[in-house]
Amino acid sequence: MSRAEQPSRRTVLAAAVAAAMAGSAGPAAAAGADDTADTAEAPARTVDNRAWMTYGDWRGGTAKGTRAVAGARPGVALATPAGTADYRDPHTGTSATWEYATWTSPVHRLAVPATEVIASWNAHTPGGTWLQVELKGTYCDGTGTPWYVMGRWAVGDRDIRRTSVDDQSDGKSTVWTDTLSVDDPASGLRIASYRLRLTLYRKPGTRLTPTVWRLGAMGSDVPDRFTVPASAPGLAKELTVPRYSQEIHKGQYPEYDNGGEAWCSPASSQMIIEYWGGRLTPEQLAWVDPSYADPQVCHAARYTYDYQYAGCGNWPFNAAYAATFDGLQGVVTRLGSLTDLETLIAAGIPAITSQSFVEEELTGAGYGTAGHLMTVIGFTADGDVIAGDPAAPNNEAVRRVYKRREWENIWLRTKRYNASGKVVSGTGGVCYLYFPARPTARQRGALAAVGVR
Repeated sequence: MSRAEQPSRRTVLAAAVAAAMAGSAGPAAAAGADDTADTAEAPARTVDNRAWMTYGDWRGGTAKGTRAVAGARPGVALATPAGTADYRDPHTGTSATWEYATWTSPVHRLAVPATEVIASWNAHTPGGTWLQVELKGTYCDGTGTPWYVMGRWAVGDRDIRRTSVDDQSDGKSTVWTDTLSVDDPASGLRIASYRLRLTLYRKPGTRLTPTVWRLGAMGSDVPDRFTVPASAPGLAKELTVPRYSQEIHKGQYPEYDNGGEAWCSPASSQMIIEYWGGRLTPEQLAWVDPSYADPQVCHAARYTYDYQYAGCGNWPFNAAYAATFDGLQGVVTRLGSLTDLETLIAAGIPAITSQSFVEEELTGAGYGTAGHLMTVIGFTADGDVIAGDPAAPNNEAVRRVYKRREWENIWLRTKRYNASGKVVSGTGGVCYLYFPARPTARQRGALAAVGVR
């Protein structure tokens, strides 16, 4: 989203409460390698992650026309179509007939009955193919949701326009762009379990197929809070990450979220992708005006753009874009403290975090925002956050150091006061994690410690 302080288009939390809730339950402690273990001393966990990504996972679902694919990066692909379907693209008006097949996950019972669920996926969709991800939940009262569309996605934008789907609700929960949210968490209603369904599409009469390597969802029940407990500094380390300013792209390609001033998410994604060695070819960048600096940021904006949301800040679309680069995977999750981020940084894994604040809440930022993405690339000896903040006037100014206590609070809280004094939502620790498809043992341990495999 843009760094400007304005009403957010993403509404993912319950209606605002009237008074602060300081002293509510604190964030989950970072777990050890076995992230399913609970102890009497540990705070209640607030996040549940589940991903299907192994050959056994793909064989374990319900396939209708799909097949599990073995190899170094197991996946699921279209084999024999289950049928054909017509799709009229709402953003182009174009209608076409597609062959399709489906894969449905087993039921996953959430260890943390959730007020919110966010799906994410990693896939390849060659020209002439695309995919749809749906989620069907069961509430704690035994009733169920409809099949909600969590995204219609392709690597490119020639066959369909990647899109979220608005106006999905059953009176108990609603899909807000990329997040399924219980309408009234105060009622006690929670999503207790869910299934995910993939539909893979291709042009009729071809042998083309999407291949999905990773499919999962993050369910969470983060307590409402204006402030969060402070974590103690535990690491001094900085990763060497490229720096890209969104501001130098102001006015470029306004068809993608009004141009570069709003490109915090793709700029952050491109920083971390290139940290891991991901590079775009001259052929891929040939469409960009050669007079523009850092054409890869323009490319990231185009290929993360959600035509319904009308922005580049769709969280799963950014994770899916990262995974189009060789050897990378991406997930959307929530973390519980800066200790979790320190665990990742220690293993060489930077993060992209989502936060919102008024200018005086983050010393040195120089702006306020209703929603902004930046990277976390390290910590100083005093424990302060070293960020790659794309809301900078140039690439050299992207590296920022923010006060630990201020930064942790604006990232982890779920409620805040905006510049007008109105109570609005916060992101509750949302982040994107990009990491190797074949992580090292140390990287696997760090990911497991924050609940990701």
